[in-house]
Amino acid sequence: MSEAKPVIQLKGLAKHYPRGGEAVKALDGVDLRIDGTGLVAILGPSGSGKSTLLHMIGAMDRPTRGEVIVAGQALNGLPEKALTRFRRQTVGFVFQTFNLIPNLTALENVMLPLEFNQVAKAERDARARRLLDQVGLGHRLTHRPGELSGGEQQRVAIARALANDPPLILADEPTGNLDTESGQKIYELLKEVARQRTVLVVTHAEPLARMADRVLHIKDGRLIGSE
Repeated sequence: MSEAKPVIQLKGLAKHYPRGGEAVKALDGVDLRIDGTGLVAILGPSGSGKSTLLHMIGAMDRPTRGEVIVAGQALNGLPEKALTRFRRQTVGFVFQTFNLIPNLTALENVMLPLEFNQVAKAERDARARRLLDQVGLGHRLTHRPGELSGGEQQRVAIARALANDPPLILADEPTGNLDTESGQKIYELLKEVARQRTVLVVTHAEPLARMADRVLHIKDGRLIGSE
């Protein structure tokens, strides 16, 4: 029987940015393998390369060198059209600033990725309703982001990230704009989501990282430990 493919595999991953005639090493030779479902936290100080690492895995930026393989697909060298399709079908994104469209309702925000994937309207509506109910917002379908609390907006964002049923969720400081209690609830929700898929969370909050199934420590663009 063949060995199961890792959800994420990075080989010698590096990302350098020019600054004043020198190369700033945001990532400096990262090797990583993540298998199966579960919540994985990337923990490190500001400027350590956490978000850059997430951007590489989510095909939001291209590496200077090294390999990125996600769900069995090698991202290096893929044309932009293929990368766009990869982002729509394989990865769900959750951001610190929620990134909801302010003039759309919660239901419409969750339906949007399904529309991009050409899902029929009736199915878009039914699936978005199910997801909002799953995150505890079945009673807030017609509310716009400005009518929701920060924690509620992030729940809508998580439902939106799940809309196309991706195997991987990437969350960049998802509790950074929330109070402690709301942040705790968001991590509990992500932990629940991680029962059926891989959830990779960037954070600098150690108490929240302790809820993860695995914690990766990053410093100066390098992984320095895993627990």
